[in-house]
Amino acid sequence: MSSLQHAAAATMTSRAADSSAPTPIIEMNDVSFQYPGAEGMALQEIRLTVQPGEFIAIAGTNGSGKSTLCKCLNGLIPNYYVGDLSGSIQVAGMDASNETVSSLSRKVTYVFQDFENQLVRPTVYDEACFAPLNYGYADYRQRGERALAMLGLEPLRDQWIWQLSGGQKHMTALAGALALDPDVIIVDEPVAQLDPYHAKLIYDKLAMLNKQYGKTIIVIEHHTEFIADYCDKVVLMDSGTIRWIKPVQEALSCVDELAALNILPPQVTLAVRNWEARRGQLAAATARQLYPITLAEAAVYFQKDMEAVDARQKGYQPQAALPSTEQAETISGRESQALSLFANPVPALAKASDAASPQELIRFANVSYGYKTITRALHPVIRDLNLSIYEGERIALVGNNGAGKSTLLKLISGIRRPNKGELTVCGRLTKRHSPEQLSEFVSFIYQHPEEMFIEDSVRKDVEFFPKARKKEGYSAFVDEVLERLRLTKLQDRDGRLLSGGQQRRATLAIGLAMRPTVMLLDEPTASLDASSRREMTAMLAELQDQVKATLIATHDMQLVAEWANRVIVMHNGRVLLDTDTRSLFRELHVLEQAGLIPPQITLLSDRLGLEPPCLSVDELQSRLTGAAFVDTAEQLPREEVITSGSH
Repeated sequence: MSSLQHAAAATMTSRAADSSAPTPIIEMNDVSFQYPGAEGMALQEIRLTVQPGEFIAIAGTNGSGKSTLCKCLNGLIPNYYVGDLSGSIQVAGMDASNETVSSLSRKVTYVFQDFENQLVRPTVYDEACFAPLNYGYADYRQRGERALAMLGLEPLRDQWIWQLSGGQKHMTALAGALALDPDVIIVDEPVAQLDPYHAKLIYDKLAMLNKQYGKTIIVIEHHTEFIADYCDKVVLMDSGTIRWIKPVQEALSCVDELAALNILPPQVTLAVRNWEARRGQLAAATARQLYPITLAEAAVYFQKDMEAVDARQKGYQPQAALPSTEQAETISGRESQALSLFANPVPALAKASDAASPQELIRFANVSYGYKTITRALHPVIRDLNLSIYEGERIALVGNNGAGKSTLLKLISGIRRPNKGELTVCGRLTKRHSPEQLSEFVSFIYQHPEEMFIEDSVRKDVEFFPKARKKEGYSAFVDEVLERLRLTKLQDRDGRLLSGGQQRRATLAIGLAMRPTVMLLDEPTASLDASSRREMTAMLAELQDQVKATLIATHDMQLVAEWANRVIVMHNGRVLLDTDTRSLFRELHVLEQAGLIPPQITLLSDRLGLEPPCLSVDELQSRLTGAAFVDTAEQLPREEVITSGSH
């Protein structure tokens, strides 16, 4: 055979191989995008190939370009969000940059982070049928019914949207997207507003759609535990670029690189990394290519050393003591500057008080609250609640979506009034005082921070309350609050245009400027990346110097383990359990009933037979090595990332 024949044969073989390879469902080549008026590029030379049936996570810090990238795939960019777009975007055989949102939506559906804004019809069934009806499909009813069946929503078919819990609304939004039978489903922050049970449920449904129906799933996600359990690949974004695309285990084993970008690997992965480093296996830890990334993998890893574990855990007694300043400095030195809670400290504000004994601040006496449905029947939300809250308490309100947590906070603030019973706040009956009067004592920070900005600058928003009340010396105090929360450089910017973490800080400043006795926060860490979350956790810990009591409603069980000294578990408008943090995670049947899942490290310690359960990665390491340990329930979080700077 001549050389020419060899070349021809090679070419034919290559083409045959190419023809057998699957056609990518998504292909982006050299895609760049810049928003109007923005100084920098939102996307820079993006190259991404997604095969049919893949389950992909897009990870990165707030503002790294994750949502912008996904909005290019369904035509929202450039059809709705205008700007300078260049490069090639192929989606399901279509040129996405030249197609309408309408045509692309048949192939690519998008469930937004704020999914409630997608719900436009009155009932679950109407919502599921709306998209195919809008496209004129004759079988729109069958499509809607099929989508409800696939997600197990038939029992909610005739429910009014406004009566659903957050998890049910999220699933309904997914059903509306699924009714078009798309090839690609994009979900932005699927667990940001959900309790742990519903978070797992929606990922289980996404996995079912991926495995059984071959749907390509793309999630924008901060929670690496979910990425580890469900995804095939990770796309890591940084400043509008794709840093790398890797299989999930390889991706989550890049502990140092993720830490540098303020992304927390799974707790069990950190535990293995720390364990090897602290046992003098630093070279092995550095050289290791892959770490365990799931609970099951980590349990197998640690069980190999259970004889040492059994010997060392005997005699363990948790110490309820705060770390000294020297200890705190040592701790912070183990972490990178990007993640340190102690970097660039600013002076604390004056303490609200130093009471000699706990003072009762809030009392619920047989309080019930509900609202009338469209049929005029009363729907109960809070049922015969008896509860007291005292000075010095850091209370976490936990429970499934619809348990009554946010309503309880609204009752305390006076936004809602009991239908029955009496609620006393700082010696005042709420039924006799307006929310404006109660705001002298209570600050309520909303779940959605953008709802708290009413002026055109952060400073105007922060000083709004004390200025309107003509508080003496308010300007100097506002300066102090802005400095304390590192907002001085941002004080002239519109709060609605800040990043998620900056908005959270600004709303906290608004609350502190009111000089409240009690601070209420609804989901303060929702949708935050690791850096912003750690910053918020640190500020929550410092609130004890500013206010007499703090209550947060949260689904973030890691935050509960790190911050709270009292936990109230709610379910169906009642208190299931009122206890301390460590005791909470022993009551697994209560957690299950309330739709809660303990932190991953707590589940790992349970599998290893450690009693009492561990609340942090540091505690697990101390228990396994027999070292003295300071109770994490009484200190700032510090264990989450061991970086190259800590070796």
